[in-house]
Amino acid sequence: MALLATTDLRKRYGDAATGRVALDGVTLSVDRGELVAVLGTSGSGKSTLLHVLGGLDDSYTGSVKLDGREIRDLGDTELSRLRQRTIGFVFQSFHLVPTWRVRQNIALPASFARERVPDLERRVREVVELVGLTGRENDFPTSLSGGQRQRVAIARALLMKPSLLLCDEPTGSLDTQTGAQILELFREIHAAGNLTLLLITHEERAAAISSRIVRLEAGRVASDEGVAKESAA
Repeated sequence: MALLATTDLRKRYGDAATGRVALDGVTLSVDRGELVAVLGTSGSGKSTLLHVLGGLDDSYTGSVKLDGREIRDLGDTELSRLRQRTIGFVFQSFHLVPTWRVRQNIALPASFARERVPDLERRVREVVELVGLTGRENDFPTSLSGGQRQRVAIARALLMKPSLLLCDEPTGSLDTQTGAQILELFREIHAAGNLTLLLITHEERAAAISSRIVRLEAGRVASDEGVAKESAA
């Protein structure tokens, strides 16, 4: 069964006469363990798609199923619990608390858990090591480079061991070299565990680490194709 599936997904901003269509009949299925790059130019609907897939926007028509459950049928509490257990988010702007140390920013999702997270300090150390920030746990975000701050955001997204990682333009605010390093980090994270990863991006280089490319144009799926292993090497 697919981890994530949409059927005839439609989303419009504004009214029928003057509004803008953001998603126009998107039907998409993502199996567990896939690494998918969703590519599109600005205005293609890719960020809107991520927000809908992550349960952050419910003003759409059509079907969105996460882990076999129709998202719109869930109450707020149930949806929040499903997101916390299943999804990690990584955004272009990092969304770190500047007055908190790295370890505090990473541990933030645990504060929203209904139950105490066992061995939280150990788990923070594990994800810090995974993203290559060992020794920077007590630093503040303002002392880190853009790439390091994105690594903190990735570690935070992985803290609760999600099965799905949704990344919205994760290299959009980074220089070319740093962006390539972050993409390689995503490839390593995906290879290391049973994680489904969606990279929402305009950057063609994301295709090099992906097993599948979905291209959006004007809110529609223009193409959906796998990538040969030779090209991903």
